[in-house]
Amino acid sequence: MPVATDAKSAAASTVAAAEDVLIGLSHRIHAHPEINFEEELAANWVATVLADAGFAVETGVADLPTAFVATIGSGPLTVGICAEYDALPGIGHACGHNIIAAAATGAGLALAPLADDLGLTVKVFGTPAEEGGGGKILMLQRGVFEGVHAAMMVHPSPIERETMACLAVSHTHVRYTGKSAHASAWPEQGINAADALTVAQVGIGLLRQHVPSASRIHGIVTHGGDAPNVVPEATSGVWLVRAPTLAELAVLEPRVRACWEAGALATGCTLETEPVGPPYSEMRYDIEMAASYRANATALGRTFIDLPKDLADRTAGSTDMANISLAIPTIHPMLGLDCLPASNHQPDFTAACATTVADKATVEGATAMAWTCVDMATDQAQRARLLAGERRDT
Repeated sequence: MPVATDAKSAAASTVAAAEDVLIGLSHRIHAHPEINFEEELAANWVATVLADAGFAVETGVADLPTAFVATIGSGPLTVGICAEYDALPGIGHACGHNIIAAAATGAGLALAPLADDLGLTVKVFGTPAEEGGGGKILMLQRGVFEGVHAAMMVHPSPIERETMACLAVSHTHVRYTGKSAHASAWPEQGINAADALTVAQVGIGLLRQHVPSASRIHGIVTHGGDAPNVVPEATSGVWLVRAPTLAELAVLEPRVRACWEAGALATGCTLETEPVGPPYSEMRYDIEMAASYRANATALGRTFIDLPKDLADRTAGSTDMANISLAIPTIHPMLGLDCLPASNHQPDFTAACATTVADKATVEGATAMAWTCVDMATDQAQRARLLAGERRDT
């Protein structure tokens, strides 16, 4: 087995040689945003780069057309690197999944020629629908992550951190059905589905005062009616309910559902609700892997920001990588793009994800992940721990 310094030098050289390919991949995905479960171009582009490097690529895994697994090496320690590539509706890659996909690809390329000597099996997972839909959760439930000892990915952010504040979340599609009528001549004949949605929104707005401070409830109206002179017969919306853990989420969700039911009761409409994918969980980080990643990224010149806990908690989002973390030792570091005040899910952040700063983050994120895998393979204590399935969680 090569010593860590030699393996890291080789990995860095491979990433450097592939820099144009990786940046080109990032920019191509950024320029062609595809929403959840529709990432046909991005999934194919990532899988093709890996296949050309010698990975065995299986597409359409877990009955998901835009999911894949690319595998190389035959060592006993299996590491999984997750590539996301779905965009947000309307604002494109405002969460930087183009960078995530390219960095994961780069880490895979870096480890490919080293895998057998390091005693590794390297798997790059193409994971669709992180922005609602829970592609990783479906892949996990359907056995795609079976046999993986450790998992990782990197995620763009305004600042550099080795962990991400994370909330559990459920996504729900809400539909009301009433009865249409002429809004001026015979309004009494109508049952107003827009009123039902309004009552629900008011109820949720009032509920927010009385939920734990770390919880979040937010949603949008996806259909509010068809014409102002017709009593709306059908309306719909999508709501996200977040809490620090799945257990706390299970307590909050019925209170939100009561608000939806109030809208139906007050107006006489019927209510239908449908989950939009499985719930996302809280995150558990492997502290040894996280420390190794931070040391490697720091060695590459990246500067981490240690936020006070209260401020860090305020930056919380949600991810289906959290569900992976409950099953497998996992890290999810944040790649700083030095772009404040722009932050994730804003148009200015979309622009920040295709800059020279973002390109540098892509290359360095790929290298830092590869180096972290080298540490996992060559540190005998950490290797033995992971092979034994022992966790070192936050």
